[in-house]
Amino acid sequence: MKPTQTKPSIVFCHGIWADGSCFNKVIPTLQADGHQVIAAQYGLDTLAGDVATVKRTLGRVITPAILVGHSYGGSVITAAGTDDRVAGLVYIAALAPDADETSQSQQAKFPATDIFSHIEVADGRVWMLPDGVECFAGDLSEQEKKFVWATHFAPAADLFTQKLDGVAWRSKPSSYIVATKDRTVQPELQRFVAKRVSARTHEVASSHVPMLSHPDLVINVIRATAKALQGATATA
Repeated sequence: MKPTQTKPSIVFCHGIWADGSCFNKVIPTLQADGHQVIAAQYGLDTLAGDVATVKRTLGRVITPAILVGHSYGGSVITAAGTDDRVAGLVYIAALAPDADETSQSQQAKFPATDIFSHIEVADGRVWMLPDGVECFAGDLSEQEKKFVWATHFAPAADLFTQKLDGVAWRSKPSSYIVATKDRTVQPELQRFVAKRVSARTHEVASSHVPMLSHPDLVINVIRATAKALQGATATA
């Protein structure tokens, strides 16, 4: 395949209390740009299972691919991104554990955010209470916030304590979007992660869901990542 023949594919990886529909404001534009785009739909049961789903999803699009991970999806792409079909990573208000960390231990290094006062563990899952959506997506319209809560997907209670081998950001170029008004993942954690992974970093005054509240910024960061990868391929 000639380097100029196709644009990289884009595989979206959602966080907890979400599914692939959380990327609905950015997918159509990237498709119109000529990218093959797909959102991995995994069950938030085990990290290993979620990563395996992403790798299966990579098999449905042309490669190379960019993995885009939001929140816990950053932990997913950190592990799944070691796959040879992945050329780059985009983190959105995301976790990115190192080899000796889990999603939980990385979060524990920073003060707990407001969202954790608005959750309930029941039936082995962690549910967001209706008033918790203010901490998760407070800069959306009332109608959108109700939709976010109605479609929120509860993770297994032990999901964040699981770990896998493989740290993709050590070998793959990364970009990071810091949500400075985030009340779900600490903005200081986000800045720490962005610096540690040597990411091209972009800050936005957003809640935890920039892809819903600031979709144009997210689209442009993904476009810039794709362009940089195409340029690197063309000169390789």
